[in-house]
Parts: sequence; C-alpha cells; structure tokens
Amino acid sequence: MTSTAESVRELLLSRIRDVADYPKPGVMFKDITPLLADPAAFTALTDTLAELCVRHGATKIVGLEARGFILAAPVAVRAGMGFVPVRKAGKLPGATLSQSYELEYGSAEIEIHAEDLDPADRIMVIDDVLATGGTAEASLELIRRAGARVAGVAVLMELGFLAGRARLEPRLDGAPLEALITV
Repeated sequence: MTSTAESVRELLLSRIRDVADYPKPGVMFKDITPLLADPAAFTALTDTLAELCVRHGATKIVGLEARGFILAAPVAVRAGMGFVPVRKAGKLPGATLSQSYELEYGSAEIEIHAEDLDPADRIMVIDDVLATGGTAEASLELIRRAGARVAGVAVLMELGFLAGRARLEPRLDGAPLEALITV
C-alpha cells in the first residue's frame, strides 16, 4: 500500500466510531457517521472510490440501499458517471427486476430499474460494508440480468470475520473486490 493510500486509510479509520452492543448485545457496530460529518475524510473517501471506478473501467455506479447511496452518489458525480440505486423491494416506481437472497435469518429482496443499464455499461457496485456478501451477490445477479457487465465491487469496510469475500469472489467472474479497510 502506498503512503498516500495508507494515510487515507488511517484518516478513514480515525473517523469510524465503535459502538458496543449495537444493535444487540455482543455486536461491535462500526459507525461511519463521524466520517461522513468530516468534510476532509468524506472527500478522501469519495476521491478514492471515484479513482477505483475510473481505474476499473466503470461506466455507471450502482449504490446499495441505504448507506451505499450515501457513498455511491457523490462518487458517481466525482467520477462523471451515472448513479443507479438498488433498492429494497417495493421502493422503485415502474418496471423493475428483482432478486431474492438469503439472510442469516430469512430472506430479502432487492430491485433495480433495468432500463437504467444497457449492455455497453460496466457497473461498479459501491456499498459501505461487506459483511456476509448476500446483498452484493444479489446486486451482481441483477446487473447481469439487466444486460450490463460488472466492473467490480468497492466497499469502505470489509468485515473479514463474516466471510463475505469468500461468498462474493466466485460471483465476480474475475472483476475486482476492493475494500479500503478490513476489520
């Protein structure tokens, strides 16, 4: 890692707050709101993610509901690319593609407007955290079903102990998975 990348990583880490026992006892929640409130840290994050999108040849950026929107929208503006939201089922108007996926306890469903993507698009998926990888994996399926190609996945933070990378990498078909911070 270059010294610039390391200094950005240190800045980002310094602005992520640990919240013990949230949302339930025994969980150490990684709160990114202090990072978002700090213009220098948020700008460094946005610039770093935008550079990754450009480097990996993305043409559009998909943000995953909900915190992924907060990161992906300014990255899309900075990188000069379109932003396409992936939402929870029932939140998008009009025709959508939907994809169900399994959670630790039950299942969930996400949707995308297929007309916002086309076969010439290379999509970078952006989210705040890679945990078990279920939502990101479902988003890759949606992108491909819409006819677009996957440029990669980029996250602020990967929770390595939850093995999301192992779940997601086989579905990337060689596209990169970039985590700025791994805990």
